[in-house]
Amino acid sequence: MGKVVLAPVIGMMMAECAHVGLMFAGKAAMSDGMSNLVFVFYSKAFASLVLLPASLLFHRSQIPPLTLPILSAFFLLGVLGTSSQYFGYAGIYYSSPTLSTAMLNLVPGFTFILAIIFGVEKLDWRSSSSRAKSVGTIVLITGAFIMTYYKGPHLLMTSLPPNLSLQFFVPQTNWVIGGLLLAVDCVFTSAWLIVQASILKKFSAEFIVVFFYCFFVAIQSAILCLVLERDLSSWSLKPGVRLVAVLYSAVFGSAFQVGVCTWCLHRTGPVFVAMFKPLGIVISAAVGTIFLGETVYLGRFIGAAVIVTGFYSVMWGKAKEGNSGVETGVRSLESSSQKDPLLQNNFEET
Repeated sequence: MGKVVLAPVIGMMMAECAHVGLMFAGKAAMSDGMSNLVFVFYSKAFASLVLLPASLLFHRSQIPPLTLPILSAFFLLGVLGTSSQYFGYAGIYYSSPTLSTAMLNLVPGFTFILAIIFGVEKLDWRSSSSRAKSVGTIVLITGAFIMTYYKGPHLLMTSLPPNLSLQFFVPQTNWVIGGLLLAVDCVFTSAWLIVQASILKKFSAEFIVVFFYCFFVAIQSAILCLVLERDLSSWSLKPGVRLVAVLYSAVFGSAFQVGVCTWCLHRTGPVFVAMFKPLGIVISAAVGTIFLGETVYLGRFIGAAVIVTGFYSVMWGKAKEGNSGVETGVRSLESSSQKDPLLQNNFEET
């Protein structure tokens, strides 16, 4: 029994470490001169090459028909994903991976808000789960404001020798702009999850959905790069920081992380997996402080603590509903999310 319980715990810790590494890899590539759109294009193009044979092998005996409406839905999923990643990596560039991992915990709250706005879910104040999700959403947004706008005195500051300092990790930052861009990223991610849930109800081959998502994001980001990115040097994929960051994003950010989280979801359920999301804040803060010389400020520590509190309040409300989906917050789609566990994991990828 001990091994059964321990294996998913180790798996989720590895998945969170891989996710934090993805944030730092993106920061490194952009600080080395690669634009966020070019990084998205390369990483998703490589991920598509990895996922195509893997998805065909995994679903070789049960591939649903690819109709025009399904392909159109895949394209829409790509649009939302491209927008999410554009704002997300821009936010990381202006702030830090630590803030990004903290802001990602806003996704359940924003998804709950969008579900209410579009009438997918109704707000029932008589229900304890509905009250928990509502209060948790307010606490989440409050924590994001605190972490973004309140700096406070420094709690821990390290100084790295010049020869050890990784200069491409510390460009001139603007924490407020980065926080706002990451908030927009969370909104697009929430919309992405709702669209993905509806797709998975009609097209249950999860890895094929992920392949087409990466494929369309690669195409869309390539078109945007050709229009917006005039500096040819930013396209260079010379051996070094850029190549390592792109390969890490494609292999570990897509194949490894999705596979591990899906395996854990099959054995433990979505609430167990969601409980590990705030661990990313701790990991990224530790990596940033120890290896990159980032300063830990009181305001950011308080904001992260408030975000984690709101996150678990929303998760408690979802768990209270019974067979609920963690990220979507969409009651009418929850039975599908239990059958399609990739839905619960993919907000890390967008």
